[in-house]
Amino acid sequence: MSFLQTELVSHARKVCSLYKRALRNTESWYDQRPMYRYRATLLRARFDENKDIKDLRVAQQLVEEGEKELFSFIHYQPKKFADSPGGVAYEREVIPPDWVLDYWHPMEKAAYPEYFTRREQRKKEYVEWWEKTYGKPSEASH
Repeated sequence: MSFLQTELVSHARKVCSLYKRALRNTESWYDQRPMYRYRATLLRARFDENKDIKDLRVAQQLVEEGEKELFSFIHYQPKKFADSPGGVAYEREVIPPDWVLDYWHPMEKAAYPEYFTRREQRKKEYVEWWEKTYGKPSEASH
């Protein structure tokens, strides 16, 4: 995924990102939970071996090598969460617009009296703000 980088990313964040992506890749390769947990433990041990390196050049080299290794072992069909980008249910939840509440039956609105009184008050305040900012709509535009 390519994007325009707009901020500096710290070394710690790069390491955490690499670890998480490697862990997700391991999860894609091993369906059985015990085998996945075993591989995840080995992966964590590999990261923990190098956590105390103070020389930033060596640490950056290790991150680059880790990126290359991850790229070479990437799963051909990685698991994706259903609601995440690329997942089967991404952006499928329909969020109804606010005006739908205007068409509720009065008996339905009676179940939530505080909400609808506050909503009507806010609608009036919004109309007042609109008219103060942009002026009243002319009759010719209707």
